[in-house]
Amino acid sequence: MQAPAELSRIPVTILTGFLGAGKTTLLNRILTEHHGGRVAVIENEFGEAGIDNELLVQDGNEQIIEMNNGCICCTVRGDLVRILSTLAARRDAGELGFDRVIVETTGLADPAPVAQTFFADEAVQERYLLDAIVTVVDARHGADQLDEHHEAQEQVGFADRILVSKADLAGEAQTQALMQRLRQMNPRAPIRESHFGKTDLTQLLDTRSFDLDAIVEIEPDFLQDVSHTHDDDVTSFVYRNTAPLDQEKLEAFFSTIVTIYGTSMLRYKGVLNVAGADRRLVFQGVHMIFGADLGTPWRADERRETKIVFIGKQLPVEVFKAGLDGCV
Repeated sequence: MQAPAELSRIPVTILTGFLGAGKTTLLNRILTEHHGGRVAVIENEFGEAGIDNELLVQDGNEQIIEMNNGCICCTVRGDLVRILSTLAARRDAGELGFDRVIVETTGLADPAPVAQTFFADEAVQERYLLDAIVTVVDARHGADQLDEHHEAQEQVGFADRILVSKADLAGEAQTQALMQRLRQMNPRAPIRESHFGKTDLTQLLDTRSFDLDAIVEIEPDFLQDVSHTHDDDVTSFVYRNTAPLDQEKLEAFFSTIVTIYGTSMLRYKGVLNVAGADRRLVFQGVHMIFGADLGTPWRADERRETKIVFIGKQLPVEVFKAGLDGCV
């Protein structure tokens, strides 16, 4: 039975997963599903500019805060504490109404320091309850990511719930092999497939599945200061342009760079201002796989701007920017 103090605290879900796994797709599912609760979302992106805020479906019933000045598990953890405190104060004052918080981390985040925030800061611990860490794993690229990136391993190891996305791209054999590996890495977390974010939300929200004792077994110094490093060769850059872009030239450009640099392009996504289109084009890719969908219409009073974030290993920034300039 839950104690009264626990019942009064605001439940928090940490949504994690490596770059391109499908976290924002799942978050959109949560925001549009009728689950009877209002959500405050704290987003973190790796790089100088954020895109996910423009990819989320918003109906005015949620509070979305974007943090894009660093990794949430490093330089901006103090900002996370500040934002959580501000949200609680505004909720108390009746300025905001929300029932739960979802923290969507950057794909390069180690979830341990993020989770630690809810135990290391007394004011945060008093107002918030860490409900669960939900990790999304890409069936197509997950095995390679686990082999190459420590953060991907940490995301799986700390998960209370694991969702495997993009099984349709990977195929049955590859998906089952990955799921078996995930079970060996984290036998305590239920594992389910999720197609375009579709899953039983009752298995993700208000589950009270975060187990501090189990986490301490994985990482004995969890309640102490946790230091970690990222791969130095993983960097990000942003391309911006207010001039309309030619769609045929864009398709040719991306086909070329993906062929040459696709294995080094961990994640790329953006909003495109295409000539002759009254709606923005939402563009996303992981390694060699990319695609685009129509987004929301451009408003009459809105500046139309292309903004693309690239995250990868030793990408030739000037080559990319010159190629995109050539698409004007």
